[in-house]
Amino acid sequence: MPSIIIEGPILHDLDQKRELVKKITEIAEEIYHVDKSHITITIRGYPPEDVGVGGVLISDLRARRNSS
Repeated sequence: MPSIIIEGPILHDLDQKRELVKKITEIAEEIYHVDKSHITITIRGYPPEDVGVGGVLISDLRARRNSS
């Protein structure tokens, strides 16, 4: 039973989450050759102040970009 965890920015829109889960499930079903009822998808969303890239918080990178 495949269990897939997607980590990334928070998706606030429920329709975006539905589409993400649907499409990832379809791909996993095709590749794993199992019924979609056996595939679990978990979405973990992180706010920009909880993720750093290149030693800088994403929230700070966005602030810099917006002030330019």
